[in-house]
Amino acid sequence: MSNFWNMDRRTVLKGLAASALVTATGKPSFAAPTRGGHMRLALAGGSSVASLDPTTYSDSGMYILAYATKSGLTEITSKSTVSPALAESWDFSKDARTWIFNLRKGVTFHSGKSLTADDVIASINLHRGPDSKSAGASWLSDVQDVKADGQNRVVFSLAGGNAEFAAVLSAVPMQILPSKGGEITDVATADGTGAYILEDFEPGARASVKRNPNYWNPDVGFVDSAEVLYVADAAARMNALRSGNVDIINRVDAKTARLLKRVPGLKVEEINGGLHDVFCMMTDVAPFNDPNVRLALKYAINRKEMVEKVLMGHGEVANDNPLAPSNPYYLKDLPQREYDPEKAKFYLNKAGLTSVDIPLSVSETGFPGATDAAVLYAGSAQEAGLNINVTREPDDGFFEKVWMKKPFTVDFWEGQATADMTLSKAYSATSPHNETHWKNPKFNELLIAARGETDEPKRRVMYQDMQQLIHDDGGAVIPMYVNHLWAVGSKVKHNEDISVDYDLDGMKCIQRWWLAD
Repeated sequence: MSNFWNMDRRTVLKGLAASALVTATGKPSFAAPTRGGHMRLALAGGSSVASLDPTTYSDSGMYILAYATKSGLTEITSKSTVSPALAESWDFSKDARTWIFNLRKGVTFHSGKSLTADDVIASINLHRGPDSKSAGASWLSDVQDVKADGQNRVVFSLAGGNAEFAAVLSAVPMQILPSKGGEITDVATADGTGAYILEDFEPGARASVKRNPNYWNPDVGFVDSAEVLYVADAAARMNALRSGNVDIINRVDAKTARLLKRVPGLKVEEINGGLHDVFCMMTDVAPFNDPNVRLALKYAINRKEMVEKVLMGHGEVANDNPLAPSNPYYLKDLPQREYDPEKAKFYLNKAGLTSVDIPLSVSETGFPGATDAAVLYAGSAQEAGLNINVTREPDDGFFEKVWMKKPFTVDFWEGQATADMTLSKAYSATSPHNETHWKNPKFNELLIAARGETDEPKRRVMYQDMQQLIHDDGGAVIPMYVNHLWAVGSKVKHNEDISVDYDLDGMKCIQRWWLAD
């Protein structure tokens, strides 16, 4: 494995690895692993229209199942470093345009089929092409060709260099499916190579898994089985944990976290990573197609009030920048944008308006506390002549029926393994998940250039310039960076190191955590 990769990866993730896990007592939570037991989870992030098709994944309900039942070529460890998975090793050319992955021998799918290079190629190609709607499409946009070099080696050829391409292949859409004749015949198959076998799946309701006895990695997969209940209501999740009906809940309501902390035997844990909440406006739809209206909306939000009243201090003020302070490329010298109704009026007048009515569609699925946040936003914006009319949409199906369908909605973005993955997924002109429809030529030029730049100082300047462009011109109002906040029962144990890229240990709690009395 290239020495350059190891050095570069440490540089990129050193800020993320420094993020702290804190329990209600302020101390790390860890113990020696034990095997056995049935883990029960009540999670937000489910949908009645969810599918096992990896090109459709959009929320944590599917992420956690995908990581438990399937595997990618690489994975992000609990230490927030990239690690071999189905690829036991890899290397790349000096210009980072050719990548060679050597597959782990002896791996089988749950069905008994042996893993081959054809499976990898067919799975990756699901996300490629101009018509792809997959969340992984933007990350693979530079892949010109992927081919086999024998049964156990895969070669990727990129249009431009990507020094962090191995991290891209850890992303949740990139989990490998079984192929037949070089094609994926069932994109929604339950078959995988993961630590757990999917036994039952009712979209938006529940799922159950059992341990895979033939899993290739003996160092994970501690519980015998696990059951996931999809529960959109935060109070219902909290009550399920308090009553002992489940062991783990995610997205603890910041307003009620203190109540859970008082319950004997329960632990509320949080970690700061790259999670951030967004009010996203489509920049090709009036009035948001005027950059002055976008700036007016950015000055019309009271970020400090939102962090205090919605997050209850479980996060920090953001600055219309998707890269959080934990990211090593974070632009710390970017002046903080403060609530300024007079400046908001100035930009509204510059757009030729004295007032404007703006519909805002929200849901608690969009992000926890979104309804309260929207009401606060409407109140602070009114003083500037911005009349934000809040509509509470149904939680079920929000991401399928409202998000990217209506011009002003809410969303949240998890921290990704690299800066490029964060910026490419939500802001690239070619990404199917560019929720603001923002297409800034200078940004896209820098995005491609930074991806292949192996000189660290040069790449840092490029990422800083991109953050400035999003801050000044983009259609994302990003008011707050949010701590991942979850709660567990007394039997749930895990190591001290916790991945910060997603909730619940990078969405890998089923295979990494265990139960002990």
